[in-house]
Amino acid sequence: MVQISKFQHIKEAAYKGNIQLPELGLVLFTFGNVSEADHELGVFAIKPSGVPYEKLKVDDMVIVDFDGNTVEGNLRPSSDTKTHAVLYKHWKGIGGIVHTHSTYATAWAQSQRDIPIFGTTHADYNTVDIPCAPPMSDEMIKGNYEYETGFQIINCFKERGLDYKEVEMVLVGNHAPFTWGKNADKAVHNSAVLEQIAKMALFTEQINPKAPRLKDALIRKHFERKHGPDSYYGQ
Repeated sequence: MVQISKFQHIKEAAYKGNIQLPELGLVLFTFGNVSEADHELGVFAIKPSGVPYEKLKVDDMVIVDFDGNTVEGNLRPSSDTKTHAVLYKHWKGIGGIVHTHSTYATAWAQSQRDIPIFGTTHADYNTVDIPCAPPMSDEMIKGNYEYETGFQIINCFKERGLDYKEVEMVLVGNHAPFTWGKNADKAVHNSAVLEQIAKMALFTEQINPKAPRLKDALIRKHFERKHGPDSYYGQ
């Protein structure tokens, strides 16, 4: 009789999330990873390092604790595992994380720029510019790089007074984007949204280099109609 892992639910969710990345055009080769956490068990499932998406199987997902230690699995977890671990350990409200090198969001990250809130598409998801964390310091680079990347993100949110439960995406300066959410599926959704917003913002600046930011009244209207106490978008 085949023994089913007690982590099967998060392995299946992480697998499903990873498979969506190439389908959505968010990754090339193996440039990305998705994880799903179970905070009660204190672990998360994440893609194994360097395995092509077309060869992935549910049972390939690696189970890791919030200190980055492998709990279950025969393959080496993603090289970004410690970044995921830091975020799960310090941000209790997230259940899924995505990291990609999607073209447009990564271009903004490499430019070390926040993505300005130019239009209502952006405001449907955020009331602020999408933050770009400053490039990592030399001291942090010399340390445990992937571990420090987690704190690079956390420190950016602390310094700007941002709430990770409201702003579910970030650009890491000179690197690439991370997104998160209540589960892996929502984190993947946010990753696709971020890429689209990044693309539209680039074209906006090309068409009009002096394009103004969206006015506050429209920001509030579009965000609150989806996320406010009196939201009315959807069924």
